[in-house]
Amino acid sequence: MSTLVVPSQHSRMRQRTVSGCDSETDVHLRLISYDDTVRKLDHYYGIVKRQLLQNQSITIGLFPCTSQDKEVADIRTTIYCAASIWSLFQAYRRIDDDRGKAYELGQSCVKCMRGILTCWMRQTEHVENFKKGQQPKYALHSKFHLITGEQIVSSDNYGHLQIDVVSLYLLFLVQMINSGLQIIYTMDEVTFVQNLVYYVERAYRTPDFGMWERGSKYNNGTPELHASSIGMAKAALEAINGCNLFGEKGASWSVIFVDIDAHNRNRSIFETLLPRESSSKNVDASLLSTISFPAFATHDQMLYSKTRSQIISSLEGKYGFKRFHRDGYGTVLEDSRRRFYNIAETKEFEKIECQWPLFYIYMIIEGMFKNNEEQVKEYKDKLKPLVKRDRWGDPVIPMYYYVHKDSVHDEKAEPGSQARQPSTGGTPKNLFLWGQSIWIIASLLMDNLLHINELDLIRRHLPSYNRPRKGGRYSAFQGTASDLVVQVVLIAESMRLQAMMATYGIQTQTPHEVEPVQIWPPKELVRVYQNLGVSEKLGLKGRPPRPIGALGTSKIYRVCGQTVLCYPLVFEVSDFYLSHDMALLIDDIKTELHFVGKYWRLSGRPTVCILIREEHMRDVHFRKLLDLLAMLKTGYCDGLKVRTGRLQNLISSSCIEHLDFMSTMDIDLDITPFEQMQHASIGYQSLTDVPTAITYSEDSKSFEDMALQPTAEILTVLRSVSTLHGQTQLLGILLRREGPNFQVDGNSVLLRLEKLLQEVSECHFWGAMRLAAATLKKIYPSVTHITTILVEGCQLTVGYGKDEILLDKPVQPGEIHDLFYTSALQADKVVQAVLQQEVVLYCGKLIATHTQLFNGILNIRVGWVIRAMTYYLHDVCKGKETVESLAPNEVRRLVVRVLSLDEWAHKEKLSPQQIRVIDGCLGRTPKRFYEKVFHILAKTPEGVRLCDQVLPQQPTISEMSYGELNFALTVQSLLNRIQHPEYRQIVVELFSVVATILERNPELKFLHELNLDQIVRDAFKIFLKDLGREGTEDISSFYNASPVAVTSYLARAVVNFMLTGDVRSEIEEGLTFCKVS
Repeated sequence: MSTLVVPSQHSRMRQRTVSGCDSETDVHLRLISYDDTVRKLDHYYGIVKRQLLQNQSITIGLFPCTSQDKEVADIRTTIYCAASIWSLFQAYRRIDDDRGKAYELGQSCVKCMRGILTCWMRQTEHVENFKKGQQPKYALHSKFHLITGEQIVSSDNYGHLQIDVVSLYLLFLVQMINSGLQIIYTMDEVTFVQNLVYYVERAYRTPDFGMWERGSKYNNGTPELHASSIGMAKAALEAINGCNLFGEKGASWSVIFVDIDAHNRNRSIFETLLPRESSSKNVDASLLSTISFPAFATHDQMLYSKTRSQIISSLEGKYGFKRFHRDGYGTVLEDSRRRFYNIAETKEFEKIECQWPLFYIYMIIEGMFKNNEEQVKEYKDKLKPLVKRDRWGDPVIPMYYYVHKDSVHDEKAEPGSQARQPSTGGTPKNLFLWGQSIWIIASLLMDNLLHINELDLIRRHLPSYNRPRKGGRYSAFQGTASDLVVQVVLIAESMRLQAMMATYGIQTQTPHEVEPVQIWPPKELVRVYQNLGVSEKLGLKGRPPRPIGALGTSKIYRVCGQTVLCYPLVFEVSDFYLSHDMALLIDDIKTELHFVGKYWRLSGRPTVCILIREEHMRDVHFRKLLDLLAMLKTGYCDGLKVRTGRLQNLISSSCIEHLDFMSTMDIDLDITPFEQMQHASIGYQSLTDVPTAITYSEDSKSFEDMALQPTAEILTVLRSVSTLHGQTQLLGILLRREGPNFQVDGNSVLLRLEKLLQEVSECHFWGAMRLAAATLKKIYPSVTHITTILVEGCQLTVGYGKDEILLDKPVQPGEIHDLFYTSALQADKVVQAVLQQEVVLYCGKLIATHTQLFNGILNIRVGWVIRAMTYYLHDVCKGKETVESLAPNEVRRLVVRVLSLDEWAHKEKLSPQQIRVIDGCLGRTPKRFYEKVFHILAKTPEGVRLCDQVLPQQPTISEMSYGELNFALTVQSLLNRIQHPEYRQIVVELFSVVATILERNPELKFLHELNLDQIVRDAFKIFLKDLGREGTEDISSFYNASPVAVTSYLARAVVNFMLTGDVRSEIEEGLTFCKVS
């Protein structure tokens, strides 16, 4: 970084006499350069005073969106105005005598940032409620009264939920504090900012209204997940982690902490969404400020380039960038009196969207950061003719350029042909302050008055591994190490277990041996973190009780003088039956290690604690655990570098987090660490001495008919039944009929069932275990896997038959019970409630690590996935067991098996019908399928009919575009009406055939509705006729025909359908011929 140092008069004289290398000319040139710098800075100081500070609220320091607005302050505009003022403050610090201007600018900036803080701190109740449920009505407001700072518009009348605004504030807060400005004054304010971190941590699962304040592009009041909001949150979390809000002089308790797992989820979902902005917006200019200045949220060059080029190719025009396709804001066709649009109204705005010069300035700033002079010149030249001048000759940036009402028709006919008019916002009399702010920042950079490192003090523009390394006591994001080693500590529950493991060459430590380091369950760390950000005065309760994830448990913590290592969540014993499957645990350990190795971004190595319990060594799969531990000892785990060793030897290279906030609190740490199991002797020396759990089995008899018998009869049968499965069924009938407190032989039904669950768990009788768990209405204690599926772009459908429940947005933990235990759940199907939870869990883990398994699947219908698994088990493998009787690890393998059908179906010679059944259950479609359906719909004015449901042409294609996720989901919901999976796949093949015919005959279109059921029936009749088997209704032979044969018959049926008069040539010459082959 080159800074201009201005020598004093005395030093200049001394240099002239002492140094022989400085000539009189050199000194003269330096003085001219210095004077020129001062003159330029003073020029910008005048602009900032006239254009920005003139419009700053005299009371709370906020700014309006446009200078004529004297009532409403806009938070996003305010942050950018503060950033602009701060940029000039940074530039003035280069010179020796700024005549007090730098101080004035700095204080104006402080007042502005504190004004935002003050307004938000009046809404602490909103923040606390938002932490619990992320509901729009509890969002921090994005607009306030310009003078009083009071709420000015309710959440019912405006989309305040804009995660990117709060994230942007945190980002610039860190930049400004790093420059030396004192913005945060008290511990109450520190506590509030910590709660702002909690507010944005869940951006990855919070549908919001986005940068344009309208939510989905249909402007109908619907929030959606926005990549720009999630990316901004990711950047803010990286920036503020470990930041001391009191600056360099701050104490340890004014430091901000970030949940590394929440950060990782935001990063993962952000990169999954790119280059798309949301479900309704394939591309959006708001992503420019996310992938470039000020957030620099991704340094994945491929993602960055793909997103950037898509924005430029789709949205750039002669007058700036469109915000997104079919954006009606500011157009002459938009009715500004209405808040929301009518259905299909967005089609009216196509090709006349307003263009915003603001984004040319973002491109200039990006060019400066990339040191791309060509790009800077290109967009500077494009911006020049669009800029207006005020009476002082200062540049004025118009908000947008719109198509005049007289030119709308011509512009739609030939986009880009008509001259556009500047908006009323962004004129000399009504400045667009966001645009002016960004222009000032860009101008300071272009005039070399500000260096990019002075604008980006925390070096967000560099990949994290190239940023200056933070010293100190707190974890810091440092990027991915190229040769990351995951440290592994093996903890044995008892000394006899340790001795037994040693006989197999596995060295472990007991909890006593690692002292003074303590081993904690992760729930205890959650309790400690609940004290972070607590303020009775503000009504804030600290960190929500969210579980600590795999990355969080890989740090070593120092808490109140104690050193602590937490074991991961996979070792928690829950009352959900999955924790009893050792083979599943082994898979989870491998997944955990690879997850940590792949996503670790902190300085220091991750340290993973593997907990070995005595119950593990009684398991039939214990030898597999020994094999895993032996593999870890070699230094590798399926290609991942690991290092096992004594905990005391690994601490020095670990990532250590100091939880200093606990030192200031007057509370007793009532923590229950993981306790060592005590035994009189350490006898077990070999596996042969260990009582191995038996694999229990029994004849399963159904007692469904007992539901119709009186209670006394059920009790009599219960006392005579010895099978565990039978007892579970009968106790379930009593529980539903008589309630949990009904007494059976001195114990309540509930207690009997709990004891029975424990008994079947110990003997691994999975069928009875699932039935008992479902009867007791057990739920898996996390919703992360559901969130993962939804934010990866899939919908999730749970439930049974006609009572399926569609999930298209993340759910809260409290809602899980009612999703799976619905009133429609029949007593004989109750086991489905836990089996569906299990399958959802496996799908959630798989979609995060093996995304390709879900190619072509937009809606994971859990009941249908289980149907595919059952079909594979019975019809393909000819097995007799039921899915619910399998061990959880076998169920997971079965899920993977059906999802990976494409990889093995032809090798193992599955029949066409078997492939169609499984693919139909999964709802899989081929590439470009939805694009083809869109083009078919465009040629079918009366719509497409399937299963007595019509997909209308209008308003469908007016409201949606072919590449839009929402259109695909609409088609998916139509296909979901089909009850036979083979038939569903035939319909999918039919869509492809029709699309091919229309592609090869672009002049054709259907005059009447396209009846898909009729065409399939006709194709089947032709098929039977060719086989000489007319008269039969058994369609299974058609399902089992090869794809080539089915395509041929469908094509013939489509042509016949056309020839019956249901198709017309667009050139009205009749149907002369039709290209099919």
